[in-house]
Amino acid sequence: MDISKDNNGDFKKVQFGQLWLRNPEIRSVLINAKDIESARKKLFEYLNLREVRILNDTRRYHPLEKAIILESVSVLKTIISVSSEMETGISNLELLYNLAQGKSVDVSEGFILEFVHLFRAISGDSGVYNRSVELDEGPDFKLKKGREAAIQRSDTLDREDRKTDIILQKYPSGLDPNVIKDRARHKQRILRYFNATEEDWDDYHWQNKHVIRKADVLKKIINLTNNEEKSIRIANQHRIPFGITPYYISLMDKNPSRKRDHAVRAQVIPPLHYSLTVAENRATRSEKFDFMGEHDTSPIQLVTRRYPQIAIIKPYNTCAQICVYCQRNWEINQVLDPHAFARTELIESALKWFEEHPAIQEVLITGGDPLVMSDAKIEYLLRRLSTIENIQRIRIGTRMFVVLPQRFTDNLVDILDRYHEFGKREIAIATHFEHVWELTPEAVSAIEKVRKKGLSIYNQAVFTFENSRRFELVALRRKLRLAGVDPYYTFNAKGKDETREYRVPIARLLQERKEEARLMPGLDRTDEPVFNVPRLGKNHLRAGQDHQVLAILPDGRRVYRFLPWEKNIKLVPAYTYKDVSIFEYLKMLHKRGENIDDY
Repeated sequence: MDISKDNNGDFKKVQFGQLWLRNPEIRSVLINAKDIESARKKLFEYLNLREVRILNDTRRYHPLEKAIILESVSVLKTIISVSSEMETGISNLELLYNLAQGKSVDVSEGFILEFVHLFRAISGDSGVYNRSVELDEGPDFKLKKGREAAIQRSDTLDREDRKTDIILQKYPSGLDPNVIKDRARHKQRILRYFNATEEDWDDYHWQNKHVIRKADVLKKIINLTNNEEKSIRIANQHRIPFGITPYYISLMDKNPSRKRDHAVRAQVIPPLHYSLTVAENRATRSEKFDFMGEHDTSPIQLVTRRYPQIAIIKPYNTCAQICVYCQRNWEINQVLDPHAFARTELIESALKWFEEHPAIQEVLITGGDPLVMSDAKIEYLLRRLSTIENIQRIRIGTRMFVVLPQRFTDNLVDILDRYHEFGKREIAIATHFEHVWELTPEAVSAIEKVRKKGLSIYNQAVFTFENSRRFELVALRRKLRLAGVDPYYTFNAKGKDETREYRVPIARLLQERKEEARLMPGLDRTDEPVFNVPRLGKNHLRAGQDHQVLAILPDGRRVYRFLPWEKNIKLVPAYTYKDVSIFEYLKMLHKRGENIDDY
């Protein structure tokens, strides 16, 4: 996306006049209309005529540019429709009409830029390609035959891959030799602080016992910025769950610049806005922060169900450390809460519910992190679930590979293996690596132990600001596959206000899928980008027919309508979602040192 900058790299105010330069026809329609309804009618006439002309075009536009024009025409039709205005409560047509009439309108640069690019696309100058390519223009390998065509195509692909490799070098992994050496020093510094040994370090009980929960302790191990320290103190003061395992702290650089460890720090150290917002709403957090509407999808305590054949059981309500953007931050009271294990009678009632619902073939054990539980409790749960005839797969959701790989002892792995019976019942693990910086030799060793028992491990990444730079997620996918983890889902970050610093526009996630992930071999990009619709479940973002832009808010945020996964089965209400601003996201990337022209 092109945003003008001055010589200092600061963003200029976008002049309203730029809007009309991109498509004078639309400006003419709006200026000459006597009122908004007349403008709506005339604009629909213009768009319909534009659509017909493009559909009948045989020479002027390349087929790819034509596809963009037609899609953009469809988007603007939806935006100016009466139904979109009623659904969103905002009239983009009225704002555009008033702008064209020279009236004062309170809209942001992000709003103007959204329509600048939409109008460009409708006019046939999307900017996605260097220029609109005529069909008979330039050498094209498709016009060649045989070996000559193959060599030209291969050379082109080599050039593209070289560009990718240059970018990937920006993202060292925790498996790089130099990083391993740095972290060995970090570990020794932590061991000295706790007066501990290597044997202690490898004992997950020791790790759990020494989880760092206070800013005063953490700042003795790594340096904190003023905002980091202030945020942690607010979290402590208001009993907001916070904690980091010694192992995970060893993945952080001592210097707080966040040049290399940005994703790791952001994962567990809450931004100041987060701590202030959660503290302010502490008393009503159960209602305020339940984005997915789990109160409305729990047929019985500890169980959540959104789909026909799979349901969730939540026996354990805490983790070894808390991800800042946790979906269930409203349920967890503290890190390693001693009262987190549900009462036996509640668990038995939940298990009885599964017995009474034979449609359920798969159970996801989550929480909290169920692998924080003792081996005995884990085996109890697996044993009970394995006696339910309709349960064919038990999926365990855990981040232990990432935050505490020492947890995968021989005994735990043997327990998991005991209930994994080929052809009868599968035990699968869903984990949550966010960044290639988190993948370490210790994590790979734990993964290897589990994989050698024949169990599959799947990764569910959340697409946040911290892993959203060009090819940043590609680096993670590539290393995960080599380590034995299959990419499974990439979630759009939940639309929660308290985690606004983490959120990324849906358009960027789709761009990542089409322009970055698509360049990888198929086995590396097996993950599916999804948006979790509250109360209903996952919407596959690649299925463009399942979501559409309804409006652009004055502050530049897109408003989407999401259709539920069961839309072809029965009538279920759609969901309206307000995204984050693309313009504001690009400004954040610019501050991080990115060239926004690359996006």
